[in-house]
Amino acid sequence: MQLTELADRQSLVTALTIIEALYVLLLSGWILLEKRSPAATLAWIFGLIALPGAGFVIYFFFGPRRVRRRRLRRLRAKRAVTHPALEAAALSIRDPATARDAAQLSLLVEAVNKAPLALATRADVLIDGAETYSAILEAVAAAREHIHVLYYILEPDETGRALRDALLERARAGVKVRVLVDAVGSSRARRARSFFAPLRAAGAEIGVFNPVGPAALWGRVLNFRNHRKIVIVDGRVGFTGGINVADDENTQLWPQGWRDTHLRLEGPCVAQLQLVFLEDWCYAKQKAPHDPTLFPRDEATTGELVQIVDSGPDKEHETIKAAYFAAMGAASRRVWLTTPYFVPDEAMSFALMAAALRGVDVRVLLPAKSDSRTVTAAGRSHYDGLLRSGVRIFEYQPRMLHAKTLVVDDWLGCIGTANFDNRSFRLNFEVAALVYGKKVSDALAAAFESDLTEAKQITIASRLRLPLGRRLFEGAARLLSPLL
Repeated sequence: MQLTELADRQSLVTALTIIEALYVLLLSGWILLEKRSPAATLAWIFGLIALPGAGFVIYFFFGPRRVRRRRLRRLRAKRAVTHPALEAAALSIRDPATARDAAQLSLLVEAVNKAPLALATRADVLIDGAETYSAILEAVAAAREHIHVLYYILEPDETGRALRDALLERARAGVKVRVLVDAVGSSRARRARSFFAPLRAAGAEIGVFNPVGPAALWGRVLNFRNHRKIVIVDGRVGFTGGINVADDENTQLWPQGWRDTHLRLEGPCVAQLQLVFLEDWCYAKQKAPHDPTLFPRDEATTGELVQIVDSGPDKEHETIKAAYFAAMGAASRRVWLTTPYFVPDEAMSFALMAAALRGVDVRVLLPAKSDSRTVTAAGRSHYDGLLRSGVRIFEYQPRMLHAKTLVVDDWLGCIGTANFDNRSFRLNFEVAALVYGKKVSDALAAAFESDLTEAKQITIASRLRLPLGRRLFEGAARLLSPLL
């Protein structure tokens, strides 16, 4: 009897082993057909082996298949909001008089992002929150038809209430107001029901991007966040850049508020920014507004050349990363980068080092202190290789540096929402404005040089004096780089 039971157990073990082997082989083949990076492919295969059954559920609902489903949903949103006026706003990038030094970069951006060149009849660089909020509130007060607002962080504090009340006044005057906030970044405003209640009562529409319920408490570790900051008034005036709506950024209320940069645009290029908002709105609300005034025709023939580049997990290409990489590769004189979170992958590190090694003045300006010690440490772990290649690194001392800008030679100035890390380039929804020409690049360069007067240069010698414990912490943080 015992021999029979033992044989039955052995048969069961053999059968289960065969089933598990087939399970792993079939799902491994499925994952291999996705053709992801070797590291990601191996990680998923090992996860399936370690977590039989549960691994399949995690892969299907939370892995790259989830990204593909979101991509299809985004595609439906894009089709729902396209408008003929967008084609009228586009310029021919094959015209040398239009493209100038930006020809190759603009061709790349159009290829990977379907983002044509367009004109900005006005492009103003805004420094810090006080100047930015003043410009936004002035534009909102002048609205006559519609106002669209999208923020990663919109706090229910004094600064948030000022914007809400300005929107409320326009909504009561009959202006169509739509406000879209990220579920995680604006969780406090969402939970404070009285904050949005007056807007809803006045007829404004409020949307929440990618709700996640209790998981919002996890904060920064969650993916697929809408990190964009966009305001569009009457389809003619647009704002984007690094500044959220929060007292932390309001230098009028708090002089030591975050050092940040924003951009105000007018002209046909605003249509592309409008399209980005409407895609996000349709994605969140599952409906697209149909209003011919959303894309007003603008017959402007002169101005700054602009491309609005949006990126996110719904895109086949990492579009902002591709634009940055190509721009740095095209530089002949200078590459000046400002970013609050700096965790470059191998490709972006190589782009910076290659530019420096061929004699380009490459400078990277980062905060001395940020709101994430781990991200700061991971970024500093890259310093040594960059410094040895000739990249000059500076840490801004007075306050939190939150600006996200790039200056290339004297023909490109970029202001956007994306940090210089994997999370922004690949996992979150971001937007950037590439402005071709001297006006914006010179303005950003002037701001960069002003910030350098309050920054400390990092040198190889200063790195060698670091205590062992700090170096170990940086090395450990570097292991988390793909997640940061």
